[in-house]
Amino acid sequence: MNLLYAKLIAGVVCVLGIFYAGWHTRDVDYMAFKKEVVAIAKAQEANVESVKKQQDLVNKGIKNDYESKLSAVRNFYTSGVRNPSSGSMSGISPAPKGTDAETAYPILAGQCAAATVQLTSLQDWVNAQIGIK
Repeated sequence: MNLLYAKLIAGVVCVLGIFYAGWHTRDVDYMAFKKEVVAIAKAQEANVESVKKQQDLVNKGIKNDYESKLSAVRNFYTSGVRNPSSGSMSGISPAPKGTDAETAYPILAGQCAAATVQLTSLQDWVNAQIGIK
């Protein structure tokens, strides 16, 4: 009877030892996996921070460039464009400013130029954003 108990206890100890060995092996693998995930997360955070800084620099550069170009366009069309026939007297009185074609064309051209500057700046921004890795 004692031999039976000894075999039973030895069997239980063997099963528990096998269970512990399996658990310990998986636990070691899991801890290594956790360390690897933490290292990858830190590397990704550093990468995200780098990309964010690059995007901020690109945004600031494109914004400054856009504002300077838009200012130049507005300055040109408000003070640079002159009507060559404005010095001569016409026999017919001019129409009000809102419907006078000679007055409206420089305004329209200025608005078109501003829209073009906006579009080219947007294209520059998109191309710069695509290049950031």
